[in-house]
Amino acid sequence: MAKLLLFDFDGVIVDSLPVYERAVKTSLDQMGVPIVQTREDFLDLFEDNFYEGIVKKGVDLKEFIQVSRNILGDIHYEELEPNRFLFPVLEALNRDHFLVIISSNSSGIIRKALSKYGVEGYFQEILGSDASYSKEEKIRLAMYLFGIAQKQIYYIGDTAGDIREARNAGVHAVAVTWGWHSRERITAVAPDFIADRPEDLLSYLEKEHEPAGLYGR
Repeated sequence: MAKLLLFDFDGVIVDSLPVYERAVKTSLDQMGVPIVQTREDFLDLFEDNFYEGIVKKGVDLKEFIQVSRNILGDIHYEELEPNRFLFPVLEALNRDHFLVIISSNSSGIIRKALSKYGVEGYFQEILGSDASYSKEEKIRLAMYLFGIAQKQIYYIGDTAGDIREARNAGVHAVAVTWGWHSRERITAVAPDFIADRPEDLLSYLEKEHEPAGLYGR
């Protein structure tokens, strides 16, 4: 049976941590809210939804969006390093399943990057920051668009926040360890599965899994 596989972009498909760490830090510094001084400070913002995380730190979200628009807009897709070791797995999964990207990045940057890498055809939809700031909302939107039951939907992310938002949406939460958060951080939020290699991801997603534990967590 075809599954709906929802992939995070940054950290999972591309290595973009230095690029976005610099952009967010610059934006916050310009606002006079220098809450990111170290990489750990930056990664802490992704323990939950990023936008909710900065608001909890006292950042005015509307002002952040305005200030960061130009800085983030200056990021070019060519600055992102593709995780090409994942591409054969994406190709294999695309044969039998629906693949969608759900990301806090802009859909424009994502589309240009995927086109450059030659993998844009693997994904049936891209839901970026222009669709919603909440990944939970975008997961529910994808669920609606494709009409696939929750037990057949998997979100693949690389941060604790990804896992929490997937769980809140009632879908399987799958973590990879080659992204932004360490295995220890990922383990602490108890995802349904942890992939240390792309091959682990492939073997897990090609099997059927009971929905036990997905609801009411």
